[in-house]
Amino acid sequence: MRIKLAGIILFTLVLIPCCMDKGTDQTGANEGVISYDSLLARELGADSYGMKQYVMAFLVRGENRSADSAEASRLQRAHLDNITRMAQEGKLILAGPFLDSTELRGIYVFNVSGIEEAEELTSTDPAIKAGVLAMELHPWYGPAALQKLNQIQALIQKDSI
Repeated sequence: MRIKLAGIILFTLVLIPCCMDKGTDQTGANEGVISYDSLLARELGADSYGMKQYVMAFLVRGENRSADSAEASRLQRAHLDNITRMAQEGKLILAGPFLDSTELRGIYVFNVSGIEEAEELTSTDPAIKAGVLAMELHPWYGPAALQKLNQIQALIQKDSI
């Protein structure tokens, strides 16, 4: 199931933008064509395909489940605060929960040098420390432009988490 999910995410983030209209009208003239920006590509660490390596984390339900709703609420707040901190540091590019009730609870995409750095970051999460969540970490090849996601999100997010 996780491989299928990763395939869907990859398809959504990588393949769909590749298939979008490139700005050629019916006469063959180019309008609004965006040209390659070598400075931005270098800034984002993009390869010649506009891609780079990240670490994707699958958050799964941990072995400890607190029956105390006050404790669960406190851990969730601390978990969200940790997500915010990592995003502000530029280490976390994407995070979000799954909306169904399976063992798979959410994903992170880390902008880090490797699995070891992602492990260090995940060890700071209060929900992980408490055993409420666990992480599966995998190297992932995705669009370098994802690094701009949080800047764009800030422009459209009305309420804070």
